[in-house]
Amino acid sequence: MDFFSILSEDRIKKAYKDGEFDHLPGYGKPLPFDDLSSVPENLRMAYRIMKNAGFTDEENRMKKEMLTIEDLIKQCEDQEEKKALQKKLNEKMLRFNSMISKRRQNTNSSLFKNYEEKINNKLF
Repeated sequence: MDFFSILSEDRIKKAYKDGEFDHLPGYGKPLPFDDLSSVPENLRMAYRIMKNAGFTDEENRMKKEMLTIEDLIKQCEDQEEKKALQKKLNEKMLRFNSMISKRRQNTNSSLFKNYEEKINNKLF
């Protein structure tokens, strides 16, 4: 263990002994069931963090589908098929943006948008 881990553990133990955790909401009750059994163990914490931050599996799936359609459009040589793919992409983008806007109505600051862009670039 490094110094910060030891320090953190000591502070947690001291707070527990002093009873600082006794009046927390849900104290003594089991944690709510969170089924991440289908997620590989080394990715579960990342999934939990994303879930707590408001990202859903549906959003991630739609983002991947949009990227796949964009790749298909780049590779497509048939103009009719390209138009159909573009229409499908536009529909998915509208649905995705609608879903995002419902969840993010109170996050219009430029600082948040900059941070959001950095996270999206790392994730996708």
